[in-house]
Amino acid sequence: MKEFFQVLRRFVPPYKKYLTLSVIFNILSAILNIFSFATLIPILQILFKTSDAKIVKALISWDSVHSFNDATNWFTNNASYCIQQFVAEVGPADTLLIIGLLLAFMTLLKTVSYFLSSATIIPIRTGVVRDIRNQLYQKINALSLGFFSEERKGDIIARMSGDVQEIEGSIMSSLDMLFKNPILIISYFIALMVISWQLTLFTIIFVPIFGWFMGFVGRKLKARSIEAQSLWSDTMSQVEETLGGLRIIKAFCAEDKMNKRFDKINSEYRDNIMRVNTRQQLAHPMSEFLGTMMIIIVLWVGGILVLNNHTLTGPKFIYYLVMLYSIINPLKEFSKAGYNIPKGLASMERVDKILKAEIDIKEKENPSHIKSFEHQIEFKNVSFAYNSSTKDGRSETIWVLKNINIIIPKGKTIALVGQSGGGKSTLVDLIPRYYDVLEGEVTIDGINVKDLGIHDLRQLIGNVNQEAILFNDTFRNNISFGVEGATDKQIEDAAKIANAYDFISQSENGFDTNIGDRGNRLSGGQRQRVSIARAILKNPPILILDEATSALDTESERLVQDALERLMKTRTTVAIAHRLSTIKNADEICVLHEGHIVERGTHQELLDKDGYYKKLHDMQS
Repeated sequence: MKEFFQVLRRFVPPYKKYLTLSVIFNILSAILNIFSFATLIPILQILFKTSDAKIVKALISWDSVHSFNDATNWFTNNASYCIQQFVAEVGPADTLLIIGLLLAFMTLLKTVSYFLSSATIIPIRTGVVRDIRNQLYQKINALSLGFFSEERKGDIIARMSGDVQEIEGSIMSSLDMLFKNPILIISYFIALMVISWQLTLFTIIFVPIFGWFMGFVGRKLKARSIEAQSLWSDTMSQVEETLGGLRIIKAFCAEDKMNKRFDKINSEYRDNIMRVNTRQQLAHPMSEFLGTMMIIIVLWVGGILVLNNHTLTGPKFIYYLVMLYSIINPLKEFSKAGYNIPKGLASMERVDKILKAEIDIKEKENPSHIKSFEHQIEFKNVSFAYNSSTKDGRSETIWVLKNINIIIPKGKTIALVGQSGGGKSTLVDLIPRYYDVLEGEVTIDGINVKDLGIHDLRQLIGNVNQEAILFNDTFRNNISFGVEGATDKQIEDAAKIANAYDFISQSENGFDTNIGDRGNRLSGGQRQRVSIARAILKNPPILILDEATSALDTESERLVQDALERLMKTRTTVAIAHRLSTIKNADEICVLHEGHIVERGTHQELLDKDGYYKKLHDMQS
């Protein structure tokens, strides 16, 4: 329950006004319910002409009320006096009609209040769920790339969809437990105490037993729910992997294999969720049984008080039973929430793994601001490693870069070549601070990148990657992505420089044509040229090219290379190259091998050394 309150304290405060209104309407509903059913007593007395209907000869003054019992007597005496006067003046039948109409009117007010109490909870429920999704999305954008190398995309999607939905269905729907049911239970309990404190004290013996049962099953439910949500993540991950790898699945005729794999995961999820839901269904029958047992015992004890002791009248006993029946439903809802909340808390734990994840790349409190790049980028004794877990659970440091020293002057092109896994991509990722160095420092114009504002730093840098990352949007919006206020002419000029203008203008709706999910309506070369156009429009002084032409055919490579050369003019460029022919004109080529720079120089100088670069060159010749 402590965890539940912590969740509420985190997300509910912005909706205090709705909460206040809900509490007010709940109190009003409870009071109206009590007083509307109180009219049953005179109705029963009139109908059955009970002998316990005392003749009241005068009204009691409020001045004589000094205690709670006095107030009760004042109300019952004066109400009985008024009813007797009505009976005497208009007759029992008309009095019965008037009391019935009063009951109908109070019931109308009660139901309106009940509706308003529920309606004011809805903005809280929907608002909190919206806030959680917003926080999740913002945190995903804020987290460093290292976090996502350890997490599956399908798992993150599952947390944002299934887990958040579970929070809404479990925790948020249980707001009634706090702000409706307790008010009703307390109000009805006070009414029961007023009618017969002896009978009420006897009935509450069963409430702790009720609560113990709910708590025991609820704890078991939470453990199962965590397991079930984890299996749901596995299911979503499989779907995400399948959608991304359909071409390979079909190429290798692996449909049956993938179907069996999915069926296995899906069946495990089904079995687990079935056990969770089966246990959850215990709430209603258990509460129904306990409630019935309570009613039976109350009937027995109340009957003794009416028949033998005469401490309770027949109409009052019926009123007591009505109120007791009214309290059972809130208690049932209370118990249902006791089952639902653990499920929601299990989902909240999974969501918090993202919301409370540590952001590795942090900005200084008072960072330096830089608007332009003037001199050079420098790597000073830079070393970097990823943390990896061994089979026995220990953390192992795997060094990717070791003692890297590079100076990249403004306007120069530096190329990085070498084997796959040699650390080339990691090296360029250190410049925009996608990762932080473990040893040494990376500086821009003599300022450590850790001391710069992250936004300022990344505004100086443009990226063209091996895989062109595009969005399910129009050409126009993809090219102008991240550039506010770009004009149509600027977008078109960027497309022309990138050799993309012709195929864009010939498309269905020109620059307003949607390119599909990840640009799947375009060829590899077209996607890459749109990506280059985006970098051109941003017009960054520093350019990072990560094997931008390695996946292209000869014709596409020529067009893309031509576009890249236009882009590289007057810019400081760091290029990772797979095809050595694309970096022959680089001012300096650095050969990386197992995290070390083993050779450096111009194309011709490296060929003359007859070393590692020469071997790479000969392999491609």
